[in-house]
Formats: sequence, structure tokens, C-alpha cells
Amino acid sequence: MPQQPSTAVPARPVRRPLARAAGWSLATVALLLAGPLLTLAFGGAATGSDWRTASHRATGLAPDPGLHREAVVQVFASRTFGWRGAFADHTWLAAKPADADRYTRYEVIGWYAGGGRSVVSVSDRRAPDAEWYGRPPRLLRELRGPAAEAVIAALPRAVASYPHPATYRAWPGPNSNTFVAHLGRAIPELRLAMPSTAIGKDYVSLRESVGPSPSHTGVQLSLYGLVGVLAGWEEGLEVNVLGLVAGVDFRNPALKLPGVGRVPGDG
Repeated sequence: MPQQPSTAVPARPVRRPLARAAGWSLATVALLLAGPLLTLAFGGAATGSDWRTASHRATGLAPDPGLHREAVVQVFASRTFGWRGAFADHTWLAAKPADADRYTRYEVIGWYAGGGRSVVSVSDRRAPDAEWYGRPPRLLRELRGPAAEAVIAALPRAVASYPHPATYRAWPGPNSNTFVAHLGRAIPELRLAMPSTAIGKDYVSLRESVGPSPSHTGVQLSLYGLVGVLAGWEEGLEVNVLGLVAGVDFRNPALKLPGVGRVPGDG
């Protein structure tokens, strides 16, 4: 009796979903690191310098208190010192009430951690617009007059409510950017859009994983600053992967790239 032809379907190659997932993950990480590596290669980070001799001179971005008697609030960002500057900014807020002769700086200083000391610094000993270890600051936000007075009045309570006064981690947070982003969330009048290169700005507790963006013009979903998404009028659309942020600013058209920041323009 003649043998019937086989109707079995030829075996297909076995797919390896885990290998493919690993490949995509590696490709994603490579793309995220491309910006910081380029920033490092083209001198965007202060490597090879000594922090002990780095400059902290004023840059003239803050109005002279002797000439400008009105209240002033300014928020600054500067590249962090050393190779970390290829990835991230350090941010701080400076404020001067009406008729005051000096500014007060509000910021988190990482090396204050330990020994039970608070990492939160509220001081008038450093120029409000000083270089951060030789790196010039960028002005992110400025308020004057009654608008600044409203923010200054809210600052003591906002600073006191910062939930991480004794903890500092450069990545994923809490760090200096976590603190300034907290001030933005605690004081809606500040209307602060943090730069995409401010690693740590998205670090929030699990119970705060869904909430307002720092500018209070949008919302964000974040898991301890490691992964998340943010959409807001001031910030645009941002996607956070391992603390590195990519996105699009629609209001002031620009791309946001990890390590690089805004293209065109930085801020």
C-alpha cells in the first residue's frame, strides 16, 4: 500500500523571547547612555579638575540687592562636579525678601549626610548665582515683587516638609534635585519646571508615585525615580528610564535627551 504524503507542518525555529528582550534592553541602555558619553567626550563635564580649588564666584545672574529692593526668587541649575556632570545637574533656589541686603540659598549638600546632620542647607554665606565647582549656573525660574513674596512666605513650611533631610543618594535620589522638585510641588506659585538632566527630580515615595509635576501644570507617574512618565504644560512629555529622561517640549519646541538636555538650547 503506497505511503501517504505527510501533512505535518514543518517545525518552525524556536523563538527566544528572553534573548530578544535582553537585546532590546541593551539597545535601550546604549541609546540612553549615548548622550552622557558624548557630553563627556566633548568637554561637557568638569573632569580632571580639583574640587578644592574649583571656583564659586558670583556670575551676575542675581539682581544686586543694593539696587533692586523688591523681593526676588531665582532657581538655578549647574552641571555637577566631575564625570557625573555628563549625566546630571545640581539645582538650588535663592531668595531675597523685599529690602533685604542678602540672598538665602536653599539646597541639599550631599557631603552633609552622616552623623545625623541634615543635608538641607539654608544659608546666606554663598553667592546666590555662584558657579558650582567651576561650572556656570543657568537660570531656570525667576519671580519678582508680590509673586516672589508669596513663594518666600511658603518656603519655611516647604523646607520643613522635605521628607529626606538625613538621606542623600546621587542616584536615583533623594538628592539636591529631589529637594528642589519638592519645593516646586509644595509651592504651586513657584510654577517650576525642572530640567530633564536633574536626575533625582522624579524620586518620590511609593504613596506619591502618582501626583502633580513640579510645575503643577501636569501629572507624573514615577516608581522611586527609576521609571516613569510625566506630562505637563511647562514640562512637555518626559519618559524616565533608570533616572535618564528623554522627551519633547511642545510649548517651547525642543527635544530632551539624556545627558544633553534640551536640543536646541539648554535649560
